[in-house]
Amino acid sequence: MKNIMFAAAAALVVSILFTPYLIRLFSRQGFGQEIREEGPQGHASKRGTPTMGGVAIIVAMWVGYLTAHLIGGLTSEDSQPPTASGLLVLFLTTGLGIVGFLDDFIKIRRQRNLGLNKTAKMVGQLVVAVTFAILALQFKNDRGLAPASVNLSFVRDISLISFGTIGFIVVCYVIVSGWSNAVNFTDGLDGLAGGAAAMVLGSYVVISFWQFRYDCANPNPQLGCYDVRDPLDLALVAAAAMGACIGFLWWNAAPAKIFMGDTGSLALGGLVAGLSMLTRTELLMIVIAGLFMVEMMSVVLQIGVFRTTRRRLFRMAPFHHHFELAGWAETTVIIRFWLLSAICCGFGLVLFYSEWLAAVGGA
Repeated sequence: MKNIMFAAAAALVVSILFTPYLIRLFSRQGFGQEIREEGPQGHASKRGTPTMGGVAIIVAMWVGYLTAHLIGGLTSEDSQPPTASGLLVLFLTTGLGIVGFLDDFIKIRRQRNLGLNKTAKMVGQLVVAVTFAILALQFKNDRGLAPASVNLSFVRDISLISFGTIGFIVVCYVIVSGWSNAVNFTDGLDGLAGGAAAMVLGSYVVISFWQFRYDCANPNPQLGCYDVRDPLDLALVAAAAMGACIGFLWWNAAPAKIFMGDTGSLALGGLVAGLSMLTRTELLMIVIAGLFMVEMMSVVLQIGVFRTTRRRLFRMAPFHHHFELAGWAETTVIIRFWLLSAICCGFGLVLFYSEWLAAVGGA
């Protein structure tokens, strides 16, 4: 438990202190955000705000994770070195962050709100996701348990639904692409995506630590135990990322001094996807990260309805812009959407705990 606190605290401090440096650096370099011309008029004043702040989140997350392991190794004889599961999630997060960084950099250089084209971005996500999927089925422990499973999962593996190796690689790409785009769509208001991501990651600190406490690898496994390869290390990753998001939010909250850009949103989407697969909670993540899912579905529905009827379902998609155009103040939309995210996280944790109670009671 102490290592989890070290990871979150170290990442929080690094994020708070490193972000102002990035603000000054990116401002000097002219790395300012381009704004959609068809977007809400109130956003025009944000043009030129430094972007690519996701670099701070990624750096702080790595520092928090490694610091926890370093301090744990110095203070505890039982401390474990970095695991395959933790490093794989960090790889997925960083890899998608690099794709996002390229996207942001091209936007800045071309002075328009269009970076990588759809094909290039898809290829980048594909390479990172497929590499992650292949590696996640390797590194089996002494119980033959790999970081990821080829079965679909809710709170545990659903053994009746197995994809096989090739099928899992395809599903992994769909999950990674879906969540990275979902967080990217949500990142349209100051602090909205960062605050919601911090709540989701906080939920996964609880989930991963609970899985560690009731790990089937324990000498005397208890009823309702979990077959997750490295739950404690995943809790460290989630805690470090949560601390990084909170620290970044200090500067990203309205009025934002810096935006995370695609560098941050794609990275956090990859983190969400990786945690869901390696903790065996892919379907539960849909509930916990419900705000991201709603934002993505609003875009899908808007496109589908417009192409079918030539009418718009919402004033503008993603969903948060609909309320802005309806007259809500930006901070009102942000706070209410944070509340929706908190409700989703709370409901997801209740479902997680209820499943454990049912497993214990039915065993």
